[in-house]
Amino acid sequence: MKGLYLVEPVVAVYAFASFMVYPLVQQYVYRRLWQQITNTSYPVIDTSSQCHTNSSNHSSHYEEVQKAASQFSMYSELFSMIPSLLMTLVLVAYSDQHGRKITIILPLIGSLVYCLCFLAVSIFELNLYLLIAASILSSLFGGVGTILGGCFSYVADLFEDGKQKMLRMAGLDMMLGLLSGMALISTGYFLHAAGFNWPFFTAAMFHLLNLVYAIFILEESRVIDSAAYSGTNTHIFKKLTLRIYSLFTVGSRRRNCLLALLIVIFCSFSFAYFGGMNLVTLYELNEPLCWNEILIGYGSALSTAVFAASFVGVYVLSRCLSETPIIFIGMLSVFIGLVMMAFIKTTLLMFLVRIPMLLAIMPFPVMRSMMSKVVSKSEQGALFACVTAMDNLTTTVANATFNVIYGATLSWFPGFSFLLAGAFCLIPISLLGILSFSGLEMSTESESLLAEEETQQTDNTPVV
Repeated sequence: MKGLYLVEPVVAVYAFASFMVYPLVQQYVYRRLWQQITNTSYPVIDTSSQCHTNSSNHSSHYEEVQKAASQFSMYSELFSMIPSLLMTLVLVAYSDQHGRKITIILPLIGSLVYCLCFLAVSIFELNLYLLIAASILSSLFGGVGTILGGCFSYVADLFEDGKQKMLRMAGLDMMLGLLSGMALISTGYFLHAAGFNWPFFTAAMFHLLNLVYAIFILEESRVIDSAAYSGTNTHIFKKLTLRIYSLFTVGSRRRNCLLALLIVIFCSFSFAYFGGMNLVTLYELNEPLCWNEILIGYGSALSTAVFAASFVGVYVLSRCLSETPIIFIGMLSVFIGLVMMAFIKTTLLMFLVRIPMLLAIMPFPVMRSMMSKVVSKSEQGALFACVTAMDNLTTTVANATFNVIYGATLSWFPGFSFLLAGAFCLIPISLLGILSFSGLEMSTESESLLAEEETQQTDNTPVV
């Protein structure tokens, strides 16, 4: 049976299963901490989303639980960060030599283990901090950065044309958003009807099916002569390190400056966007919104709908604008949305604030495409290993930082963290202006670089 060169189903199913679990984990931790801190059952809230009590006792409970939940999230992120980063660097760079499928299969195994561990904690009501151990264990298989880095490298292998590559990468982001949105909507109802156990089990089954597809159906995008890369493990890891290092040493100084600046812009924007958006669920659980699981599901789904809107934005705007203006429009969308979110006090406005952020994801696929065009085809894995590892590090640090800031400012201005995230958006916007007016942007150099690529390996890329 001939395999398929379609990595989109992997991203779609992975997004659905992962985003089914992500809000469940936050709410599960929140409810368990509520029970531990208050020695009472978690209050049941109807779909009106109004807080049913204004007593000072409950207000202090909400604040205490919010701080404990934000600290738990910070610990989970920090402890799993280092193994996840190391595995991302090794596996995605390794895929340049031995194929992309390893970067997809191992993270799927980790996600399956992650869901099963959460299911065990939920069923048997085990110690809550075992969830942090589950996060660390799953990170040893690579995590989300590894699978996305592998998938973007897979797409880069299939296409030579820059615009096609950009649209296909934007398509991956769209699949990520559409399926995660569907998961977030269904999760609220699923949780409301069946509790936590069945959603965790369902997510585990989706990861298992995805793993079967990746192993037996998905075709490898790079067919490489393994004899060309034979050697000891020490030699292999040395070559991986040198390949990442060579990204910033091989080529002209102008090319290296462009690549470094693009990575800094990418990571600084990721810091502001994901650092701010990570707090949305906690903010919605807190007074004065006090959302329940149904409203959280709808709100999260609207947030992830930006992936689909951003794909349409990239597709339409790429016909009449160059890459830099598209990135600027996306960053401006995030800046406006985060600043508005800082002052929201009602459910209606919390839904409407998603509208200004509909183009928020556009900068990511466009910058990935720009970086992919700068390096040679044999360096795609090393590039995306570097980018995804730095993006993971940036996102983890952002989540930890904003969780600490949120806990510290909760009592006097809960929206301060969103305002700060909006201010951080000005950094990549300023760097983008430097890129635009410095003359570093270039298309001819990247094309000539690809034309001059010389590798000693056999690299058979399928025609799509």
